[in-house]
Amino acid sequence: MRIHHLYSGGKDSSLSAWILRRIGYDVKLVTVSFGTLDSWRFARETAERLGFEHSVLYLPGEILERAVRIAVEDGHPNNAIQFIHERALEALASLPEVERVSDGTRRDDRVPFLDLPKARSLEDRFGVAYVRPLLGLGYKTIRELTERLFVVEIRESEELEKSDYEVELRHLLREKGIDPLEIFPREHYQSRVLGWREGNLKGKE
Repeated sequence: MRIHHLYSGGKDSSLSAWILRRIGYDVKLVTVSFGTLDSWRFARETAERLGFEHSVLYLPGEILERAVRIAVEDGHPNNAIQFIHERALEALASLPEVERVSDGTRRDDRVPFLDLPKARSLEDRFGVAYVRPLLGLGYKTIRELTERLFVVEIRESEELEKSDYEVELRHLLREKGIDPLEIFPREHYQSRVLGWREGNLKGKE
């Protein structure tokens, strides 16, 4: 059973991919890009180190432009990131070869996160199954699992080489003369998985 999994290269999406493979899915990792930067390559590097197939899904620039407007109007990035995530899931689910989609959203996430009506709507509109392996897991459990499985780099978001939605959102804000730190929290730490923890063979099975 093939599943297409939205992938940033961070610990949550990496843990989700590992769980999906362990329970029998043929996992293809998919990183979203708007083509303004090649930041997707960091996710590809991690995918290759973990032994997963990877591809890039390019979304129209109009989506990023709309997300920037939302972020500027709100003065914070939450709704903009939610908007991009919903469009990313829809674009992935609309591909003719896709029957199952997945992401790394967690039980305690606020953004991005699809509530039950939106999750059901996604499945009904596109005829796909939407799978969220971390939906029942809290922060402590996820931290324990990722620390055991992966070598993880955690740095301030502006400094981390990563492949999530924020990268191109911040870039376009700068292009428009807006300091991203006027929108995003000044101390915002994120993760990138660098590979399997030494001696860990379970992840490769």
